[in-house]
Amino acid sequence: MFSQLKSRFDQFEKKMRRSYGSDISTPAARRAAFWHFQLMDHAFLRTFWTNLDEIAPGVWRSNQPDPKRLERYRDMGIKTVISLRADNGASPILFEQEACRDLGLTLITAPLQARKLVPADDLLAVLDLFETVERPFVMHCKSGSDRAGLASALYLLHVEGKPLAEARKMLSWRYIHLRNSPTGILDHILDAYEADTAVQPMPIKDWIATRYDKDALEAEFRQLRAKN
Repeated sequence: MFSQLKSRFDQFEKKMRRSYGSDISTPAARRAAFWHFQLMDHAFLRTFWTNLDEIAPGVWRSNQPDPKRLERYRDMGIKTVISLRADNGASPILFEQEACRDLGLTLITAPLQARKLVPADDLLAVLDLFETVERPFVMHCKSGSDRAGLASALYLLHVEGKPLAEARKMLSWRYIHLRNSPTGILDHILDAYEADTAVQPMPIKDWIATRYDKDALEAEFRQLRAKN
């Protein structure tokens, strides 16, 4: 029953996606993309719930902003927007690209995943970006809970030099992150880093470059989930 409902929902979502393609310049396409953004990407839920927080001076995290919120971010002094979502041409991406262009904001895409691990090179690219990005900046995913939480933790560890205990707070109930769910695989990265460097401390960037094993960590996490 659930699989049938999910299949129908996916088909409906794809139909809405096809209705505007990758162009929102015409009134009809813009209207179709607007409703896809509101209903399929749940933008209406984020009208008042922003999950916005300043984690370090000039460094913010949030959920997916709409054009009006991006304007508020610009007025706050934010210069750069880092999207942790894939650049797949869906409605939130199209509206964000248009708004950032019109507002003079720099938009950078650095995709992560919430329920799977990305290759080490993708995590290292995020760390490299943190070293050079123009501040103030805001980073976001869809809900601001999981991918934004991991990226925030990595920022605190790599740039701010904060202890792991403080970085872990970026993945917490405060931001609606649920460790005891498939998104707990992001916590597992920090767990593995802590365990692997308990005897011989190592910066997070060095650990990701030399010790991070995506496939092994995913297998370990599946075993832990099965036991629990």
